[in-house]
Amino acid sequence: MWPYLVHWFIASLALIMTAYFVPGFKVHGFISALIAAAVVGFVNIFIWPILAILTLPLTLLTFGLFLFVVNGISLKIAAALSPGFEIKGLWPAVVGSIVLTIIGWLMRYVIFTHPSDAVMG
Repeated sequence: MWPYLVHWFIASLALIMTAYFVPGFKVHGFISALIAAAVVGFVNIFIWPILAILTLPLTLLTFGLFLFVVNGISLKIAAALSPGFEIKGLWPAVVGSIVLTIIGWLMRYVIFTHPSDAVMG
């Protein structure tokens, strides 16, 4: 149970940090970030696969780059369903999805990588 709560907390912090870096990407407080992180998770589980399948021809035509737009649309849907989380436009959603992924990955890497796992040079 704890790992899920830690990941949820990390996702919430990543949302707040993304809002700091991406203009048009707004999160109003930590409680809103917790709710938004949960909604983003549910959208990624239930809606993202449907969008990915529906846009598969366009994704293949763009060699996968259209998935960035699908991620942005998913974030826009999550923002529409979450109080205190708003994204003003598709491009802030697309850029926000990229920044959110990078920040989340870096935070999980720092938190879950043990010093004994690191390669000492």
